[in-house]
Amino acid sequence: MFDALKERLEGIFKNLRGRGKLTEDDVQLALREIRRALLEADVNYKVVKDLVEKIRVRAVGDAVLNSITPAQQVSAIVYEEIARIMGEGSRGIDIASQPPTLVMMVGLQGGGKTTSSAKLAKKLSKGHKPMLVACDLRRPAAVQQLQVLAAQAGVAFFGPEPGETDIVALSKRALAYAASHLIDVLIFDTAGRLAIDEEMMAELDRMKAALNPHEILLVVDAMSGQEALNVAEAFNSRLSVTGVVLSKLDGDARGGAALAVLAATGVPVKFAGVGEGIDAIEQFDPRRMAERIMGMGDMAGLVEKIREATTEADVMHMAESIKKARFTMDDMLAQFEQIQKMGPLEKVMEMLPGEISSKVKDLPPEALDARRLLRMKAIIQSMTKAERSDPAIIKGSRRRRIAQGSGTTVQMVNQLIKQHAQMAELMKRMGRLGKKRGLMSSLGGMFRR
Repeated sequence: MFDALKERLEGIFKNLRGRGKLTEDDVQLALREIRRALLEADVNYKVVKDLVEKIRVRAVGDAVLNSITPAQQVSAIVYEEIARIMGEGSRGIDIASQPPTLVMMVGLQGGGKTTSSAKLAKKLSKGHKPMLVACDLRRPAAVQQLQVLAAQAGVAFFGPEPGETDIVALSKRALAYAASHLIDVLIFDTAGRLAIDEEMMAELDRMKAALNPHEILLVVDAMSGQEALNVAEAFNSRLSVTGVVLSKLDGDARGGAALAVLAATGVPVKFAGVGEGIDAIEQFDPRRMAERIMGMGDMAGLVEKIREATTEADVMHMAESIKKARFTMDDMLAQFEQIQKMGPLEKVMEMLPGEISSKVKDLPPEALDARRLLRMKAIIQSMTKAERSDPAIIKGSRRRRIAQGSGTTVQMVNQLIKQHAQMAELMKRMGRLGKKRGLMSSLGGMFRR
């Protein structure tokens, strides 16, 4: 996601920093490179023209060129303008003051609408009781697909009766069911087509008139490039779309749609699909996305992932281990499980600032291999209780037994024991430091918002 654009921008600003004091010609040359990089990222040319002009007006002033750090000033201006065109602030679902909240999901066939509906329901289930309603009665197996996804997401599902074709009647039955089952969010997965046609739009018009939904979210395939803007404009002019969900933003998409959809249509991006898992959806945050594009990382997103993967009990247990300067194999196993909860390691690495993430890329491929983590967990799970508590007793014969029991090699067992020893030593150092600085209370504060 945005990898090519990020690398191009990092190269441009590195060159600027190498020049020291900047002239107006230096800035103009950098702007030409920025314009080319944005166009290659498939950003709409009108949006690029407006963006570059706004950067130029701010960047060629005396306050920037005569400053002590002109290159950093220009970089900051580019960051602010990229964030501006994507919108001000993160926007989620507008929950109705009087439930239920009604959300219509619309879009073309193949854009990821059904999957995005289930992902959104899963995300909302943390604080609400959502229900998925199957209103795509034309595509073969669409109802069954949504039912399977609802089961995976652990949310309620409502589908048509055999042979039912009236989506308005179906929607009203879903509302009645929700009222009697304390459902407070209904997500309607509507029918799509391979292309926009009048029959589809008329069907959506009838559904909108009958439901008066609080949100109409357009699901757009991020890999469709500038065509995404044409789709957004067509749906918005007919239905007054309230937000966009960008699907497949984790793929080979160049990212132009994410940068340009608000500027071109006036419709904000609210969510982004960032993986294949049922929980792989994020609330779209323009500033955090701009940070990633600029190679600044997404530390706020990383902290959020850590919070989601770690309970307060986990943190306090870690603090107790540090206080006692004791780190067992069970502690190590718990850390591996927390890392797994954070999602694919390569996605987590994308949230690190450019200098750090570039060093991570130099690591051997196996270092970020999820299967390696599974093998290390298997090694620990093949140990006895005594071995987990005191790894020092794991000698030759025990190592061979553990390797055989975990389906790995003695070499891998040796590597894990060495890694554990290094982490245990780190815990001892943190323990000595923690006694001076009140580490337990600091860790506990991680959960105080």
